[in-house]
Amino acid sequence: MRKLRAGIIGCGNISDIYMKNLQTFPHVELAGCADLDRSRAEAKAEKHGLARAYDVEELLADPSVDIIVNLTIPQAHAEVNRKALLAGKHVYVEKPFAVETEDGLAVLQLAREKGLRVGCAPDTFLGAGIQTCIGLIQEGAIGIPVAATAFMLCGGHESWHPDPAFYYAKGGGPMLDMGPYYLTALVSMLGPIRRISGSAAISHPERTITSQPKHGEKIRVEVPTHLAGTMEFASGAIGTVVMSFDVPGGHHLPRIEIYGSEGTLSVPDPNTFGGPVLLRRKGSAGFEEVALTHPYAENSRGLGVADLALGVIEEREHRAGGELACHVLEAMHAFGRSSDTGTHIVLGTSCALPEPMPKG
Repeated sequence: MRKLRAGIIGCGNISDIYMKNLQTFPHVELAGCADLDRSRAEAKAEKHGLARAYDVEELLADPSVDIIVNLTIPQAHAEVNRKALLAGKHVYVEKPFAVETEDGLAVLQLAREKGLRVGCAPDTFLGAGIQTCIGLIQEGAIGIPVAATAFMLCGGHESWHPDPAFYYAKGGGPMLDMGPYYLTALVSMLGPIRRISGSAAISHPERTITSQPKHGEKIRVEVPTHLAGTMEFASGAIGTVVMSFDVPGGHHLPRIEIYGSEGTLSVPDPNTFGGPVLLRRKGSAGFEEVALTHPYAENSRGLGVADLALGVIEEREHRAGGELACHVLEAMHAFGRSSDTGTHIVLGTSCALPEPMPKG
């Protein structure tokens, strides 16, 4: 089988799982990695047995590299994407697609002009759990989907992350941090969103880091840390969403549920690839666990890169695509825009429903 060579830019915490997993796909060859801190790239290359560590510009200029996997911080996503495309390479970026919707749209346009692919995390919706849910919905297990709920509530990242300040800077917050998982899962099951209403607040303008090594340092909060709103899908279904870094006491809410005319589907954590998938049909006594119908139930980050590469080889659309990611990006911003303006926000972007993964 033809192979595409990939290179990683950004050697932070998330890079380890990408470096591990990308070496397991027969049609992807991991050429190496790069970081603004060359020593960090060298350490990661040695840890994962990669052929070499690059400087960033050196990796972008390597003619043997076909795909750039962009794992930089959110504020750098759009610029690194642009540089990769200008260097003639396909690009796959960690979420969010960009900090601003306009920057995401510009990346999409550049990719079209260059005839190149652009993809974006999360790829968790390609895993066994959500793919099983997609199959159940398409088979009519819950009838016509009429509503959905999505809840992500926690106490924030300053209690565990070694450098949490960027979660509270522009490009951060619970919606742009965790919203991609939840909204991408919902769109992959229910289709694109038509309009959004929302309320947003900065509940605590300052945070104190309690993790190491920056214990005791203060963080000035620049983005909303609690957002709630509704989504009207083009299909007619209505979704309710709450995203918060202001709930340190925990909760009993489901992550995602889909409500249909014939039953209810409890969707697994969209930040994971597996189950459990629970289904309660109309008239039944309770929820029953459904056997997963697809592979990739373990942490398979990098699956979206592999699918993009296979899409190039097979000359078909890849699933975790730029249009989907840009639609989700605009939707995430719409909750805050609605809160600021007191109006519904009609989305200007849309996307096709991603093709389901094969069961084998």
